[in-house]
Amino acid sequence: MLLQDTALIFGRYLRQTLRSRFAMLFGVLMPLLYLLFFGPLLTDLPLGGGGSSWQVLVPGLLLQLGLFGAAFAGFMIIVEKNHGVVERMRVTPVSRLALLLGRVLRDTAVFVLQAVLLVLAAVVMGLRAPVAGILIGFAFVALLTISLASLSYALAMRVSSPHTFGPTVNALTMPSMLLSGLMLPMSLAPGWLDALSHVMPFRYLVDAMRDAYVGSYATASMAYGVLVAVALAGLAVTVGTRVFRTAGA
Repeated sequence: MLLQDTALIFGRYLRQTLRSRFAMLFGVLMPLLYLLFFGPLLTDLPLGGGGSSWQVLVPGLLLQLGLFGAAFAGFMIIVEKNHGVVERMRVTPVSRLALLLGRVLRDTAVFVLQAVLLVLAAVVMGLRAPVAGILIGFAFVALLTISLASLSYALAMRVSSPHTFGPTVNALTMPSMLLSGLMLPMSLAPGWLDALSHVMPFRYLVDAMRDAYVGSYATASMAYGVLVAVALAGLAVTVGTRVFRTAGA
């Protein structure tokens, strides 16, 4: 029943997304602009570690796509909540976990598709990375989307208006981006800033993806990245499901 309910919710929101293809393509615009206008500036610069500048920049852009896209996913559920859509869904026999997972899996599918488009553009511009590493990167984008979309929906269920939701998400995502080394490796930062960045879970995902893009899979960074990504996804889904079950009840 959980799979059936999840597929039902997923199909409903996927059809809504497919009717707005422009929004899907617009979501990849900001990382693509970074790729086009920021990437060439890094060519031949000593960025530390192995690999080319593209192997440093592209993993960060992929996670940036998931970070900002998934973190703001809750906007739509605020509108649905205010129009009574969420409450009507919750009085049906549909699993509360399915109400969350259907939405989250739709977001995951959209952002992984956008990540594929971004990687194809990066390959045209000069990215060279092993296929296995690129696929591992997509898996990290999916796990990050599951985590942040779940937390975003949980937050949206607790607030009453977009005016509260937007600033809260901004206050959390901007430090996360700056301290995770999405744009440049934190190994280039001063010692105190590098140390501070280790409290940010996204730092471990970035380091793991950059290892994957240079073909290094059996590393400590990869192990930490996988553990953090899986643990964060599990915790976020648990929190999101609990909120869907209790919020407003």
